Amino acid sequence: MEDSGKKVKIAINGGIGFGAKLNSKQLLAITKYMDEDEELELTAFQQLYIEIPENEKEAIIEEFQSVGLACYPVGNFVKSLRTCNFCKGEEEEGMPIAKELNRRIAGKAVPFTLKVAYTGCPVGCGEPMLSDIGVMKIRNHYSLYVGGKAKGKDAEVGSLLKEDLTPEELYETVEKIIDVYSQKGKKREPFHKFFKRINADCLTS
Repeated sequence: MEDSGKKVKIAINGGIGFGAKLNSKQLLAITKYMDEDEELELTAFQQLYIEIPENEKEAIIEEFQSVGLACYPVGNFVKSLRTCNFCKGEEEEGMPIAKELNRRIAGKAVPFTLKVAYTGCPVGCGEPMLSDIGVMKIRNHYSLYVGGKAKGKDAEVGSLLKEDLTPEELYETVEKIIDVYSQKGKKREPFHKFFKRINADCLTS
């Protein structure tokens, strides 16, 4: 790829599904904007970071989306939903709910990078209890965990905030939590610290 001046970093993946997968069309679209010796950064949250020319950003994003790639901002935003690597079928595991939740929240500005995970059953392959916000599908309803922390010697699982939620209740509750964090969180305050600082009732009241 020829040097087109200043570059910006964006996050991309193959969209919300079971596991992190890319097809050949998507790979070709990505490599079109990479130099021969350039590397992609693969994050723990099923995203790839790629640098693209700033003056072509909108056109490149449109091209990526045309082959099914989802594009997100990099930095202090809600990350795209992390999902399970295995499934028993899209409908059975509630993937349409995960896709709609991602559509509503991914890319929202927050005080510090916010990770949200979803799993279609209590096995928890998507690691929802180690994420800032975690969703676990149990039968036809959803349990919501908050305040998980995956790294460090003080790592801990999230606390159960709500259970037996319908899809609409799930969307509403998660959006409310993110809104409260956006409004009351301190600059660069990780969500698990924010959660310990405030009363849990403040997240949903």
